[in-house]
Amino acid sequence: MNVELRHARVVTAIDRAGSISKAAAELGLPQSSLTAQLRRIEKALGGELFVRTRSGVTPTPLGERLTPMLADLVRQADLVIAEATAYTSDVFRFGNTEWTPPSLRAVLQEALPVVEVRTETLAPAAAVAAARAGALDAALVTGRPGTATTGLEPPLAGAVVVREPVWLAVPPGHPLAGRSVVDVRDLTGLRWIRYAREHWFHPIEKQLFARVAGTDPEVLHHVDGHHEAMNWVRDADAAALTTPTGATKEVTLVPIRDTERTELLLVWRGDALAESMRRGLLETVRRYYRDYARTIPRYWPWIVDHPEEFTELGPFPAP
Repeated sequence: MNVELRHARVVTAIDRAGSISKAAAELGLPQSSLTAQLRRIEKALGGELFVRTRSGVTPTPLGERLTPMLADLVRQADLVIAEATAYTSDVFRFGNTEWTPPSLRAVLQEALPVVEVRTETLAPAAAVAAARAGALDAALVTGRPGTATTGLEPPLAGAVVVREPVWLAVPPGHPLAGRSVVDVRDLTGLRWIRYAREHWFHPIEKQLFARVAGTDPEVLHHVDGHHEAMNWVRDADAAALTTPTGATKEVTLVPIRDTERTELLLVWRGDALAESMRRGLLETVRRYYRDYARTIPRYWPWIVDHPEEFTELGPFPAP
């Protein structure tokens, strides 16, 4: 029997899962079928690749030598397949958290002129699941730094676009609107618009409020999105926490010293997105973010003045 790419995938899946049963579930095969395949592969390679135990499998000396080579074969094959198929599809499906402005779709379409770009707004966990299932080609997901990468085991991969600060949004005439920066203690005594428990921003908001001294803040309304929150801030003379890109022109943004941060992550399937397309897509999204940040009062000057907090968006002009 000649060793083929499908055999390399079998060995790689078993090595990654550490168990024949887990690998069988991952590959959608009966365990008995996968065991039989492994035996044939081992016979062709001239020895056992794994030692079977009650807790799973561990590589033999032969397996330690060959499994990295087989895994590299799988990676290289996936790159070839991705490059070959990257521009053969008629549709590129892109997901985004919170809201998707038409201008984002426009820049994606300009960057991918040979396909039709279709966009979808959905929650971060749903976007990750859709990318994993192949229902999306790529997605922007948001969460607390480090948590946005949860669930990005192969075949998913990701790269940080930017780490956004959490700022205060108040009506233009609010006493804090003229401040260049506020401290956490300045957040006491305000009437708040807060986010629903199911919303991705709620844990970030909760973390910042936990640092506010005093009693629980007065909450006028719980919202399900940044734009609804901004409308309430504008019309109800209230305050809300938001990322700068989540604000609208009808409110005033005030930076918060030592604030919480969010992480915007570009996610894709490693076996479905060509390397050249992935690099171009990441740069397109970062360029779009830089251009959008320039339209937000106070935000772009803040970014330029704090380049160490926005390393993914650099380089920045010298002061």
